[in-house]
Amino acid sequence: MNCKIASTYLCLTTALFALFTSCKKSEFAADNYTAYFGGEVENPQNRYVLFCQNNQVIDTIPLNKDNTFFKKFDSLAPGLYSFKHEPEYQYVYFDKNDSLRVHIDSKDFDQSIVFCGRGDQKNNFLMEMFLRNEKEKDHMFETFDYDVKKYNAYIQKVNSDNQKFYTSKKEEINWSDDFDVYAKGMYLYPHYTRKEIYPMIHKMRTGNDVSDQLPKDYYDFRKTIDFSNEKLTDFNPFVMYLNLMLNNVGSIHYHNHFTEVDLALKTNINKLKIADTLIKNEKVKNIVVNSIAFQYLLEDQNMVNNQEFLKHYYKISTDKSKKNEILKLGKAISLLTDGKPLPEVRVQTLEGKSISSSDLIQKNTILFFWSDKLSSHLLAAHKKAIELQKKYPNYEFVAINLDRDFDTWKKALEKYDFGPIRQYHCSNFEDIKSKWAITKVHRTLIINKDKTIKNGFTNMFDIRFEEDLK
Repeated sequence: MNCKIASTYLCLTTALFALFTSCKKSEFAADNYTAYFGGEVENPQNRYVLFCQNNQVIDTIPLNKDNTFFKKFDSLAPGLYSFKHEPEYQYVYFDKNDSLRVHIDSKDFDQSIVFCGRGDQKNNFLMEMFLRNEKEKDHMFETFDYDVKKYNAYIQKVNSDNQKFYTSKKEEINWSDDFDVYAKGMYLYPHYTRKEIYPMIHKMRTGNDVSDQLPKDYYDFRKTIDFSNEKLTDFNPFVMYLNLMLNNVGSIHYHNHFTEVDLALKTNINKLKIADTLIKNEKVKNIVVNSIAFQYLLEDQNMVNNQEFLKHYYKISTDKSKKNEILKLGKAISLLTDGKPLPEVRVQTLEGKSISSSDLIQKNTILFFWSDKLSSHLLAAHKKAIELQKKYPNYEFVAINLDRDFDTWKKALEKYDFGPIRQYHCSNFEDIKSKWAITKVHRTLIINKDKTIKNGFTNMFDIRFEEDLK
């Protein structure tokens, strides 16, 4: 549906919504924070829309038979929220007593979004600014080859155009100071990201390190950023910028004597220390160091390095809540030390029978994981496992599927020929995640025939993997 047609149709479809969107703010009492959110979803992927804030689901709004949805909030604090029609999401900002409808087409999610109702102008501005940034990304790759002067001139022109667009809309709409944090951030943080990323990508693409050629004031904008602003912790333009900045500042430039694994450890410990120094707000600091930790532990497969990293993390983080995934991950990692018994989890057979992971291990065993959603990995992993099983017949190779749906796993087994590899389904992902520290499918565990751990953090595709099998 054409966006203009969708916008017109959306604002006329429901008489009830027309009533409350026509109300004036003056009609609401000072202590009345009633707000409304609704809309329609074309080509829905599921039967609900999630309404969220700070990565927490506030409400699950069901779709009606005609694919519309509607929710009255008796009290909704002004601020930035997000709505999700999985797997996609976008932001929506509510001022006091806003009443918003949104049009969504899941086949072209971002391009299709149009808001109407009280508060629509500022939210349509956010979408316009988002789409401008996305369009610019499509043109950025060739510009990374530019020399410093040409690249700087290019991004300054882009930023100047975006700033003019922002200024004109701010004067036209006259939005609140609280909203302005995000409105301004929609053009500033992408600009800062372009500045941070240039030296790294330029070197990767051309082989030339331009760090010494950058103007002396190139990074002066960093001094203007409030890294402790709680409002920005779930704002993607800021989060993306912050990750790049920490990578830049935390990187170790003289590292010829470090292995890739050790370099990753030292870089991420640096990032923790920088975040600790830079961010004064405890809540924001915890969110940032948790993000650094999760990204590092997601990628690193070295037990000693994981433990060393966590020592530094524990010194900085004050987040001791039960919801802290890093604490859970750290506990799981400590249980996977070489020589310890493998913690027990439950898996399912093809017949649907639940059995203990302990029963899988009758000899030296390799446990690896796969998902039907990652077809290239599942094919490569099974091909590698079959090759290794022929080469090391004293090892049994066991594949565990991590897809949540049992029937999806069964259909995948019918579709592919996995040869002699024994197949099981993970019946409780949260359990295996918490006990075996499984955060991605690329993990491999080597288990001794006495059911103790030989190597709990490895990867079949690691060039050193076979050293543990000899």
